[in-house]
Amino acid sequence: MKLRHTVAAALGSLALVLALPGSALAATGDFTFKYVTALGHEELVTLHDPHSGKCINLYAVGDDAVPAGYGPHNRTDTPVTVYRGASCTGDQWRLRAHGNPATDQLEVRSVRFDAPNS
Repeated sequence: MKLRHTVAAALGSLALVLALPGSALAATGDFTFKYVTALGHEELVTLHDPHSGKCINLYAVGDDAVPAGYGPHNRTDTPVTVYRGASCTGDQWRLRAHGNPATDQLEVRSVRFDAPNS
């Protein structure tokens, strides 16, 4: 009888953990960068509450075969490492949480936000 209650309690706890919102693994806030389209127009891209702890190839610039993005601005609550290469390779820089915009000379193709508690 005690084993049945223990298993039920364990399953209940697991269900609660699985029901937690996914934002626990996300930075809170916005990360932005700029890029130039094929038509020569400058665009601003915003990642809202980006996922933490994994490499993110950035929209429109996340391939080494296209021009890089530039001018990243980390307005999230989590430090981020920005990479000059796709798939979090190449030269890298750290941008602090709630930081100032980086210069337009800082090129970026991919990013990795710190995992919670790191």
